[in-house]
Amino acid sequence: MISRIDLRGRTLTRRELVDVLPRAELGVEDAAARVAPVIRDVRQHGAAALRDLAERFDGVRPTHLRVPAEAITGALELLAPAVRAGLEEAIVRVRTVHAAQRPEDFSVDLARGARVRQRWVPVQRVGLYAPGGLAVYPSSVIMNVVAAQEAGVPELAVASPPQKDNDGLPHPTILAACALLGVEEVYAVGGAQAVAMFAYGADGTEPQDGDVLCEPVDVVTGPGNVYVAAAKRLVRGVVGIDAEAGPTEIAVLADAGADAGHVASDLISQAEHDPLAAAVLVTDSVELASAVAARVQDLATATKHSSRVQQALAGSQSAIVLVDDVEQGLAVVDAYGAEHLEIQTADAAAVADRVRSAGAIFVGPYSPVSLGDYMAGSNHVLPTGGCAHFASGLGVHSFLKAVQVIEYDREALAVLADRIVAVANDEDLPAHGEAVRARFL
Repeated sequence: MISRIDLRGRTLTRRELVDVLPRAELGVEDAAARVAPVIRDVRQHGAAALRDLAERFDGVRPTHLRVPAEAITGALELLAPAVRAGLEEAIVRVRTVHAAQRPEDFSVDLARGARVRQRWVPVQRVGLYAPGGLAVYPSSVIMNVVAAQEAGVPELAVASPPQKDNDGLPHPTILAACALLGVEEVYAVGGAQAVAMFAYGADGTEPQDGDVLCEPVDVVTGPGNVYVAAAKRLVRGVVGIDAEAGPTEIAVLADAGADAGHVASDLISQAEHDPLAAAVLVTDSVELASAVAARVQDLATATKHSSRVQQALAGSQSAIVLVDDVEQGLAVVDAYGAEHLEIQTADAAAVADRVRSAGAIFVGPYSPVSLGDYMAGSNHVLPTGGCAHFASGLGVHSFLKAVQVIEYDREALAVLADRIVAVANDEDLPAHGEAVRARFL
């Protein structure tokens, strides 16, 4: 079911490793061509376009694009107690971790009368997307909302696709999660059209919409399918985005001491997200590789979403990669840059500290990715497709701007005046220097 790539005895450059390792083909550029008309439609026709697109893509025409307050509170009242307890525990842990992420302002005195300060300022308004396709993700609502709240964002709006079996409103558990978090602005809008609505705003067309259905935001975050990723690419620059998130990925770096059942279960757990999900095992043990492959075969046929899982594991994006030793394995996982990376080796913590490229690292046999998906306290909105080489997961920083404040008095500027003029003239921008000289005439 899952293919093998044998790198033993081979010394490969990083470029060669990137070329040989499995990766899902997203086709964002092709999707962008299909998404561009959707974005134009929403921008031009507002709520009317959103209803038409919901009918086309979600099979339901929402009466209420903005979810009524009573529907949000009602969903919480109907939430199963065990699920509510789980969501509340997740909120506490995620909030605790994200509260610690807040950076400190600072001030530097460079000389008498010469000061530069830096302030961290939250954006004013954010649009947070929660998918609702193959699965429903109240956990993603928590990850997005808590990070924005801990950053101090004043205005938060959540969008999630309308559901045919919920009267055109988002899934009840999504609404219940919003209620637990105190989010009152929620929209029954899915996919690329939600990204467009957040980026450009939308006028209302029905009495229940009001004149303005949704004001534009400053930042759009949240996971989604390839069309959501394409929409983010097209509106980037109009608004900030977290990332063009693609299908989920798990890589496991394991040695002969790892438990094959644990590894196989973790690969299956991520494969059930999407037929394009990537599951990669990197190991120096042929015995472990064979045991995991056999266990994966058994689990894949028995799990609830068997068809989806088997497609993901058989796809070109998934593989077992054989290496000479853990040292070569580290080079492989760094070149891959997985969204989720598990380390199941001897001295796992020390190995994990040497990893440079991963969205999140899960250390040892009792830190599975599933823990991070829900209740570790970390954020599960993470870079995919190799973006972990340069990008971080969602966090408080995603909603903050660093603003520098410069305060010089006359004497402090005078000390630098001649040097500023010299550099300005060398750049052939004499008016820059003259702007300084004008203060001493």
